[in-house]
Amino acid sequence: MTVRQMKLGAFIMLPGHHVASWRHPDSGADRTFDLAYLTEIARTAERAKFDMIFFADGFGSNLNEHSSSALKLDPVILISALAAVTEKIGLAATLTTTYNEPFHVARKFSSINHLSGGRAAWNVVTSANDKESFLFGKDKHLEHASRYERAEEFVELVQKLWQSIDADALVIDKEQGRFLDVDKVHPVDHDGKWFKVTGTLDNPASPHGNPVIVQAGSSESGKELAAKTAEVIFTAWQTLEEAQAFYRDVKGRLATYGREKDELKIMPGVFITVAKTEEEALAKQKELNGYILPEVGLAYLSGFTNIDLSGYDVDEPLPDISSIEDKTNPRIRYNIIRDIAKRENLTSIRAVYERIAGARGHREIVGTPSQIADQLEEWFLNEGADGFNIMSPYFPGGFEDIIELVVPELQRRGLFRTEYESGTLRGNLGLPLSVAKAEKDEAAVGPV
Repeated sequence: MTVRQMKLGAFIMLPGHHVASWRHPDSGADRTFDLAYLTEIARTAERAKFDMIFFADGFGSNLNEHSSSALKLDPVILISALAAVTEKIGLAATLTTTYNEPFHVARKFSSINHLSGGRAAWNVVTSANDKESFLFGKDKHLEHASRYERAEEFVELVQKLWQSIDADALVIDKEQGRFLDVDKVHPVDHDGKWFKVTGTLDNPASPHGNPVIVQAGSSESGKELAAKTAEVIFTAWQTLEEAQAFYRDVKGRLATYGREKDELKIMPGVFITVAKTEEEALAKQKELNGYILPEVGLAYLSGFTNIDLSGYDVDEPLPDISSIEDKTNPRIRYNIIRDIAKRENLTSIRAVYERIAGARGHREIVGTPSQIADQLEEWFLNEGADGFNIMSPYFPGGFEDIIELVVPELQRRGLFRTEYESGTLRGNLGLPLSVAKAEKDEAAVGPV
């Protein structure tokens, strides 16, 4: 009998997830654009047997003298480079459906999936930042409902393109002069509300299955899209009760689309500060928070609530969203942050931005390896999560602390692997193949 173990993603945001991470004396902030440094981080995650490394993305950030995480490399190009220097770890990158075309996205991720031997994953997002529209010549950002409607058709079309040439369509019969079996080519003829596409992708489906579909939405539209299309969800919750409600809600929707519960892995984000003693861990947290300048804290909180707080005094309370326009936008992250402030009686904006300075509304755990493992285990065993997307305070040291202290404790408890089950991301996540007519490779499927 296969023992169920949690899945772990390494959420790589450089120079670190904490807004002031770049000011930490041991931060590698000066190496953000250094491939050798990025290779070190990826290989470190692979040695620890993480399921995947994950790179978020977004545009339209306000650049100023304090900017750090706003400057970054294209994550798709980045995972392409890292595919060549890693062997088994999954490679997940974000591309928005709002400002791309399905053929481009299908082609990029299919190519990476081939070159990596089945380790690519596409994180589907719909561009929450209104300012992104200006970079693409748009006067106005699509409203929330329209973005998700477009995203649903977008993902459907990408999946059609991924399956437009069967994995075994290449004959390469040199004697007969026959390169391709045209009976295994299935041109797409799509005419929808948002897209009209005719033709095929220019590379065949991978024998290891389609790239894995990841999603990060927690709104009603996001949950429905995830139930229909996603195989991994990155989400943000503070309490076990909230996580359980989300877990059961989304898993309960899968049957509508003919899917089994194990075909979707729910992996909440967790921001971890760990040390051998609780006192030392709390001191690390306090040190990083001490590097936050008030203007940086305001800008940071504005970015993640999508509300301009630049004119507020940091000692004032967080404003009520009821005074904000655009009632069509559910602003999930704002609601999470507001609830944290209420639950923990955070009476000032300063207290709020210090509280979410690294986690951004995700769960934050500060403590010893045992204390952290206890909390992760509780969620994992009680339908709160199938695993976690791990967020490090800063790189490389904060990430190395997690790998050296937390991962061994999870392995000691039998909650996390000591060796990879497969050379593919689908295999390690326990996901089925998704390419029609592809030859089934047991090594690629792996245990569920």
